[in-house]
Amino acid sequence: MKISTIINPFDGYISSLPGEESARLKEFFADFERHCDLPWREKRKLKEDFEKAIMYYSSRGLSLESSLELLDTRNLGGFYARPPVLWFPLDDAAKIYPLSMERGRMSVYLKEPVVPEMLQMALDFTIRRFPSFATTLKKGFFWHYLDTTKRRFPVSRESDIPCRPLKVSQSGSLAFRVLYWNNRISLEFFHVLTDGTGGMTFLKVLTGEYLRLMGAVAGPSPELWDINATPSPEEFENAFVRVEQKGAASGFMDKSALQMNGRLAEQRPCCILHFKMDAARLYEAAKKHGATVTVYLTALMFLAGRAAIDELQGEQSIQIPINMRKFYPTKTVRNFSLYCGIRLPIEETEDMGQLIGEIQRQLEQKGSREAMDSMLTATERLVNVLKFVPLVVKQPAARLIYGFLGDKIFTTTLSNMGVVQLPEWMAEHVDCMDFVLGTAISNRASCSLVTVNGRAMFTIAKLTADPSFEEKLYELLEADGVNVKVEGSGFYEG
Repeated sequence: MKISTIINPFDGYISSLPGEESARLKEFFADFERHCDLPWREKRKLKEDFEKAIMYYSSRGLSLESSLELLDTRNLGGFYARPPVLWFPLDDAAKIYPLSMERGRMSVYLKEPVVPEMLQMALDFTIRRFPSFATTLKKGFFWHYLDTTKRRFPVSRESDIPCRPLKVSQSGSLAFRVLYWNNRISLEFFHVLTDGTGGMTFLKVLTGEYLRLMGAVAGPSPELWDINATPSPEEFENAFVRVEQKGAASGFMDKSALQMNGRLAEQRPCCILHFKMDAARLYEAAKKHGATVTVYLTALMFLAGRAAIDELQGEQSIQIPINMRKFYPTKTVRNFSLYCGIRLPIEETEDMGQLIGEIQRQLEQKGSREAMDSMLTATERLVNVLKFVPLVVKQPAARLIYGFLGDKIFTTTLSNMGVVQLPEWMAEHVDCMDFVLGTAISNRASCSLVTVNGRAMFTIAKLTADPSFEEKLYELLEADGVNVKVEGSGFYEG
């Protein structure tokens, strides 16, 4: 009886090398052993990442010496060689997210298809620069907390709907995932880890490291964190505690807002739509109305929302996240954002000129430092009230407060990430980016905008198959001379 044996392709590769190169490779993996003290299975997977990367480089005709220089094990630092010791108490905003299950997703579209082996190596090297990402969510007696985990963090080929739930309640589960599809690299994260600014910082560093491994010549990059730099405490601080609690506590709660009337889908989200636009044309359209891009799009969303609402009376409210870093500069990649709500009676959402003026007035007032300080004070006081209430008791109440009532006071959301700055050497490899907000409980649409390389991507995450909102929005943009190319998914079946 003939017994067949499976030959490891990497073993075959080693046997084909001259003696000197074989010895160099043996020395390389001996150095890998010094940089990795993970459990056997995790170490094996990490070592296989290096093997696959070396095989890829070989298939591209790169010399072994050049391959090993790009894959220098010093990029692992001591992250995989030391046991986990860090843990992070949740920041003030994050304390609500394990209960309301909010999540987000941001993607970068490259000009060439993604090579999975090299994206995995990029994540292997990048994660140690972000210790608050290398964590699992744990339950304490009073609050959740983030506990450091030392392991290999896998990348995956995308095979499901965007922003599907992250099962953070399962033991050992992660609060983020890195996905790829064709030329797209995506970071999905549970908001207990970070906000949009922190997520974008991570994605930029990951993408930059991937491009370096793919042979891009990296120049000076103040826009990117150095993966080999030592993390500083400020980068992972709870920046909310730095803000002095003063003045009245307000802005946290509000009355219910009108909701779009489409039937809620079982699948969440049921559709993701991207409106790809020329950033200069979008800016000119906003300028024509005497508005910023954020104010202009908010006005269009009020008009589009009216087309999707049957009620004749009541108020629409659009939630706009406010990045607190503009008031209190910090390097933190944890949550440091609050929000304001722009509210208008539905019967008054007709005239674009009046809309622009009122939205601008409310945004200046409700998004001011003083208003944000009042909301922060309200949040801090609520956290203090709940401080010594056992988690098993506060969890149902908090889920109701933040998940249900917080959703009901808004009709929809607009989160504008602004213009993403990339170093020139990196920008030439990037086509565009998108940012997807995880869907809420009853809001039929959540909207976001991100701009890079002159391309603005406005994204709508849907909870209903009713197309009224996006069709009206498209019509309004086209009427203003903003040519829109619509991309994205079809409707997912529930």
